[in-house]
Amino acid sequence: MGCLKSRGGQRLSGVLARLRQWRPGRGLVIAVPMGWLLLFFLAPFVIDFKISLAQVQVAIPPYTPMFEWVQDKALAIRLHWHNYAFLFTDSLYIRSYIYSLQVAAVSTLFCLLLGYPMAYGIARAEPATRNLLLMLVVLPFWTSFLLRVYAWMGLLRNNGLINNALLSLGLIDTPIQMMQTDFSVYIGIVYSYLPFMILPLYTNLEKHDNTLLEAAADLGARPVTAFLRVTLPLSLPGILAGSLLVFIPVVGEYVIPSLLGRPDQLMIGRVLSDEFFANRDWPVASAVAILMLVFLLLPIMLFQRAQQRNAAGQT
Repeated sequence: MGCLKSRGGQRLSGVLARLRQWRPGRGLVIAVPMGWLLLFFLAPFVIDFKISLAQVQVAIPPYTPMFEWVQDKALAIRLHWHNYAFLFTDSLYIRSYIYSLQVAAVSTLFCLLLGYPMAYGIARAEPATRNLLLMLVVLPFWTSFLLRVYAWMGLLRNNGLINNALLSLGLIDTPIQMMQTDFSVYIGIVYSYLPFMILPLYTNLEKHDNTLLEAAADLGARPVTAFLRVTLPLSLPGILAGSLLVFIPVVGEYVIPSLLGRPDQLMIGRVLSDEFFANRDWPVASAVAILMLVFLLLPIMLFQRAQQRNAAGQT
């Protein structure tokens, strides 16, 4: 009997200790971002998934309802999975997905090759110079995204600034076709998304301990070897974060390929827009969006797993 009382007392003391540790402020701080995610991510996702299981019809809204009352006043659920099967049978969607992933992967690689040296240089600069360089990286965000893309149209077109300069210097006889090519798409994407690669890399590189490089030099390592054996492995979390910040939005990019790319090369964002507004096929468009989101969840899960392993290794 005394043992039971002691156990009950321990449980009661444990509950009281947890109640003393609980503070309403913590719950309120967590509730704000959780409510934001539920309202602007989970709710649209559920609505989009519901529409993807419907059939197209000429009505308002232009899709069949999921729940219907039949004649005997029973509630019937209508689920149509053929929209997802249609995406894997039509070559247009398959080519669009593959082309979007290709553009995103190549653009991410170019951003990494350009952004890593820039982030490394900023992290090793003097504090006053570092702030100026960071301001120059963020400076393009002070102007409109659409305006910056239109500026590249003025630079890359046949009678644009670049071709006119080359013609005036006598380096070329006829204008170089740069607009409506894959080159112009990569130029626009890399220019627009390069800061998203630089900033996470800078945040990681700025925290590195320079004494590790001094120790590697004392042990006889050359600068290239010290970089490959010390700096590069420590900067992998920054590389992963920057790559995801570039890769994920580029997959669904719509503005840059529409203005700078070829009409016959459709990225999945353009296909999604055409299905919604031109074809008025909301179920297929919703299926395209859901499938694209599923594809993008895989690198996010891999990144979170890598972060967990890194945190476990540090502890």
